[in-house]
Amino acid sequence: LQALRAARLVETRKEGTFVYYRLAGPDVFELTRIIHTLAERHLAEVDRIAQTYFNARDAFEPVGRDELLKRARRGEVIVLDVRPPEEYRAGHIKGAISLPVEQIEKRLSELPTKKEIVAYCRGPYCVMALRAVQTLRAHRRAARRLVDGFPEWRAAGLPIETTQSRMQANLKREKRK
Repeated sequence: LQALRAARLVETRKEGTFVYYRLAGPDVFELTRIIHTLAERHLAEVDRIAQTYFNARDAFEPVGRDELLKRARRGEVIVLDVRPPEEYRAGHIKGAISLPVEQIEKRLSELPTKKEIVAYCRGPYCVMALRAVQTLRAHRRAARRLVDGFPEWRAAGLPIETTQSRMQANLKREKRK
């Protein structure tokens, strides 16, 4: 991380004894996506390991971005962000509900039983969404995971929001009443 910081590929902020890192911008994400794609193409074992891990645990086909966008707009699915709350606040798929993966069993009653749930996290190899889907299915909920994650959704220019933008929209709505 220090080398990435020295190269100005990541930025940091300090809170107490913790240092938080984030990518310096969307172009850095694009660079990591290109490197990731090259690795998949040239290192067959990366793809084989990923396919073995995810396919063995994911009996239903993951949902693609376009399908999720259409189904969410029609109100057919619940979109579940299973990342930590601070990541959700920084940015999430528009309309997504924040429910960190470790809280799903405790908060199951908050989720509707009749709609399919689509969980997402940090990217195509993030296991939090997979764990969320397994937990939801174990409790007889229809659930699938997004094929990739929030960074890819944002990079594709699809609708996102932050907690701040949602709060501002709610305030504007209240003022109109």
